[in-house]
Amino acid sequence: MTEVTPPDSVVLRTGTLSWLLPRRSALAAALLVPLVAVLVCLGVLASSTGMSLPQTVSGLLGTGDPGTVMIVRDFRLPRVLVGLLVGAALGVAGCLTQTLAGNRLATPDLIGVNEGATAAVVASVAGSATGMVGDWWLGPLGAVAAAAIVVLCAGGAGAAGYRVLVVGIGVSTFIGAVSDLIMSRENDNTAGGVFLWAVGSLNGRDDGVGVPLSLALLFLLPLALAAGHRLQLLRFDDDMAASLGVDLRRVRAAALAVAVALAGLAVGIGGPIAFVALAAPVVAQRLAGPTRVPITGSALTGAALIAAADALGRVIAPVELPVGVVTSVLGGPFLLWVLFRTERATGKA
Repeated sequence: MTEVTPPDSVVLRTGTLSWLLPRRSALAAALLVPLVAVLVCLGVLASSTGMSLPQTVSGLLGTGDPGTVMIVRDFRLPRVLVGLLVGAALGVAGCLTQTLAGNRLATPDLIGVNEGATAAVVASVAGSATGMVGDWWLGPLGAVAAAAIVVLCAGGAGAAGYRVLVVGIGVSTFIGAVSDLIMSRENDNTAGGVFLWAVGSLNGRDDGVGVPLSLALLFLLPLALAAGHRLQLLRFDDDMAASLGVDLRRVRAAALAVAVALAGLAVGIGGPIAFVALAAPVVAQRLAGPTRVPITGSALTGAALIAAADALGRVIAPVELPVGVVTSVLGGPFLLWVLFRTERATGKA
């Protein structure tokens, strides 16, 4: 019997088990992992308070004064690690929604999911005297509610990508207006406290949110990998995918559910950080090639983007810039590139 192996893959065998390893995707991941490690180091070293490199190293090793050790170990390092997890979640969520809709612009940022999560968290602090953002777990609940509205209005998860995108933009605008209405009726202390989070910020995020986020990703990322494997077949038309034994409705529903959960978690913890869910899958696709749904690459690229933006926000201005501001500034030109770049093969953006 003739063995058929895709030209971009290699078969790994151990006894009766075998794995199909895509060479280009594996090479991209091998390059992204050390890049993420370097960015973690830079994120730990980057300081908005003027802390010198020797002081930072001594704080990381635990040999510096107690204040320095506390700043580096208890605040800065957990913040960087939480940022990696948030970036990975946003990258994978964007990859799944883009693949489902067949449109690069169909990300949680633009189809209402992020706004739903934001509105839920904002509503939870309405009437608060402290202005402290808590109840991050409301993010996934708000994201689920927004996604349900978009899917129902668009005519189901299998609707055409442009329809999901247009409906999502409308739902996102409406929910955003509701959030603004809630905040306009709050006192200055509450509004000021929530504003920093609402533009996307990792400030104050530590192990208290890092641990549950890690546990959630340990559960959701394998599901995303499985969904991505099945979504590769959806690149054919629906009849072809169905003839290959794919339950289209179930695959789309499962992939959308995973994407919504990931986006809701990320927004609930880090706020609506813009453009990461758009940029990470596009970059990962360029690295992995057009035949794959780059779940792993999107996770690593998203983590790298957040780590880089967070470090930049602490060193490029006299005052610390929230990570969401940095990603928005960098993401604007990237969005224009996506909009105006024409695919030679399909003629689509």
